[in-house]
Amino acid sequence: MPDSNKRKRSHWIGSVFLAIIVFAVCYTQVFYSVDKFLSDPLYYTSSVPDSRIKIIAIDEETIQKYGDIRTWDRKIWAELIELLNSGDADPAVIALDIMYIGAVEEASDTHFAKACKTGGNVITAVNAVYGTQLSKEGRTISVDTGHIEMVEYPYEELKAVSSYGFANILLDADGYIRYAREYIDYDGERIDFFPVAVYRLYCEKQGMEPELPVTFSSNLFSFDYTGKSGAYEVVSMCDVLDGTVDVRVFADSVVLVGAYAPGMQDSYNVPIQKSSPMYGVEVHANILESLLEQNTKVAVEPWLYALIVAITVWGYYVLVSRVKLLASTIMSVAVIGTDLLIGKLLFGVGYVINIIEAPIFVLVIYGYNLANKYLSEVIQRKKVLSAFKKYVAPQVVDEISKQKDFKIILGGENRNIAVLFVDIRGFTPMSESLEPEQVVGILNEYLQLTTHSVFNNGGTLDKFIGDATMAIFNAPFDLEDYIYKAVCTARDIAAGSAELEQKLMERFGRSISFGIGINCGNAVVGNIGCEYRMDYTAIGDTVNTAARLESKAGPGEILVSEAVYEHLRGRVRMEYVEKMMLKGKKEGVNVYRVPVTDSAETANYDR
Repeated sequence: MPDSNKRKRSHWIGSVFLAIIVFAVCYTQVFYSVDKFLSDPLYYTSSVPDSRIKIIAIDEETIQKYGDIRTWDRKIWAELIELLNSGDADPAVIALDIMYIGAVEEASDTHFAKACKTGGNVITAVNAVYGTQLSKEGRTISVDTGHIEMVEYPYEELKAVSSYGFANILLDADGYIRYAREYIDYDGERIDFFPVAVYRLYCEKQGMEPELPVTFSSNLFSFDYTGKSGAYEVVSMCDVLDGTVDVRVFADSVVLVGAYAPGMQDSYNVPIQKSSPMYGVEVHANILESLLEQNTKVAVEPWLYALIVAITVWGYYVLVSRVKLLASTIMSVAVIGTDLLIGKLLFGVGYVINIIEAPIFVLVIYGYNLANKYLSEVIQRKKVLSAFKKYVAPQVVDEISKQKDFKIILGGENRNIAVLFVDIRGFTPMSESLEPEQVVGILNEYLQLTTHSVFNNGGTLDKFIGDATMAIFNAPFDLEDYIYKAVCTARDIAAGSAELEQKLMERFGRSISFGIGINCGNAVVGNIGCEYRMDYTAIGDTVNTAARLESKAGPGEILVSEAVYEHLRGRVRMEYVEKMMLKGKKEGVNVYRVPVTDSAETANYDR
């Protein structure tokens, strides 16, 4: 199977495996606490609270005046109910978020119960005591932590004349309050949650049919928070009892009476204000408003949510690997933004979803692709640099790599370059008289000399053409004083050639010489060829002229064009040879020779 097909197959298998992981993570809600921590500010924002809901607070001032609430004579409660139902106020509902367990003092208890019966609008709180119980279904035995062991009701006389609801607040997995249980069943009796009982009684008093919340598992529903602590109208209970507050402000309202002092230990963590807890009576006020405004929520089925996220992440993974970095960045932002927007819109119409899983997987995939593309570019860069070290002086490539100034234009570009051709003179006759292994050995030593000379001067080794070498200067990278360095390369070859000739004479009884041609000017430089076979080279008249000069050079001779002469006049001593007719040229070309044995020139030869 071709590599491309294998990669495609691996990619699709990986995408399916990823979708399965995403589904499992979303279904099991691994990131539940993280999701809630990050999504709460998006979901829960303050708005104007319902003016029908008012709070009478058992605050520090009230406790200082009347003492510890556990020591109160119940006639205080009777006086409060009678005052509120005196005719000047007539609240729709008076909800006492207080438990009145057991008889205290007969006359006061009777007085309080009678006031509640007369008003007909009082709701009190009960407490459900939870425990654990072993539960068996078939062969499966589990522990039921939601088992209700008992319910603590108001004392009998009060229970008989007032409504009640269980006031237990349900904490989420991270200790915050986002859900409520609509009702519980105990001993054959359905007991509504305290705000639900208040809502039912309010609808009854207003002649409305209550619309109970849609619930999911275990009678749960979610609700919105309208305001933070202090958002609802709050008055001190002692100010109501001593007449400081005009009770007419409570007319037709739902009056919630509850703890509003730290010492009463009735405060909870809520998502709308992470920095400070909220009193239980305010939590009930927010839940009640959600019921009044039909603004309760239900959680989307985990399997459905997990399936949607898995499909989304799968599609993102398949697409993002096929696009460039900018497109993948835009796509990632779009997916995350859409996820947050959908979560917010669904919450607004009554559905709760986790919104963090999709962004987490998107960011992980994006980071993986980013790292993968970066590593691929690094590897590719190293491959290209390694390849160019075969053509360009390695130290030049290393320096450019360190400076991160690396750009090779594929397909060709116009550059001003110097071109050097060098060819062995007498190679063909020599190769006919020697063994092939000896010929290869001589050629390798000669090519090693030319290669080192080119690289030492920062040139690019273009190619070997049989026993000839072609080098270019100032491509693919800019090279300072590149025409001069091309001439320096020729001189280096000349200097090394003398030693090489002596070595070959001693070994084989044969000597060889060279001819060099140098020209400069514009040429097309780049990757020339086709998709499956290309060479980095230079083409154009500048290259052809250099090749013709090399063919005209005699043994041990360095010939340069007039363009080279004009650039280096005064720096390198050159001798005019003649105007030569070169192949492919209609007019003659002025040719100059660079001396290779002149001691004066050698002294003037400076790099």
